[in-house]
Amino acid sequence: MYVWPCAVVLAQYLWSHRRSLPGKAVLEIGAGVSLPGIMAAKCGAEVILSDSSELPYCLEVCRKSCEMNNLPQVRVIGLTWGHVSQDLLALPPQDIILASDVFFEPEDFEDILTTVYFLMQKNPKVQLWSTYQVRSADWSLEALLYKWDMKCVHIPLESFDADKEDIAESTLPGRHTVEMLVISFAKDSL
Repeated sequence: MYVWPCAVVLAQYLWSHRRSLPGKAVLEIGAGVSLPGIMAAKCGAEVILSDSSELPYCLEVCRKSCEMNNLPQVRVIGLTWGHVSQDLLALPPQDIILASDVFFEPEDFEDILTTVYFLMQKNPKVQLWSTYQVRSADWSLEALLYKWDMKCVHIPLESFDADKEDIAESTLPGRHTVEMLVISFAKDSL
């Protein structure tokens, strides 16, 4: 369990949008140590953290992060990408889905988008705020988004003071190339 460069960038994006977060329903998928979800909760959002139901240790790390940050109201649930579960079915509509560096293994992309698509069906106006580290030029998320009737907007890091090698007194993101995307239904623009 580690705070990855993408988590710091996404937390900075949340901080720059902190005035719009109070009362928003926010779900972090693949939360791990949960920095973005913790930031959203500290800014007043109603947060649910999730990680794989097949990795109980990850869920325990999410719970520990809530405990260490005095956030007993934050729920932690197991969601495995691409699997329909009781926890997924029971989720209320979300306003924002957070995803920090979940687009890591290309073989997981379809399962992630299946889960996001299901959540978008509950609230077609939901947005996926996602950061990912550019690791390869061999894959494109945009083609998959088109397949799932989604669109993305690339958010310039300098627009929210995340274009430096260090953010908020952290040495992350360092020299890593991190991208920030806001993903929504393509028909949302109609």
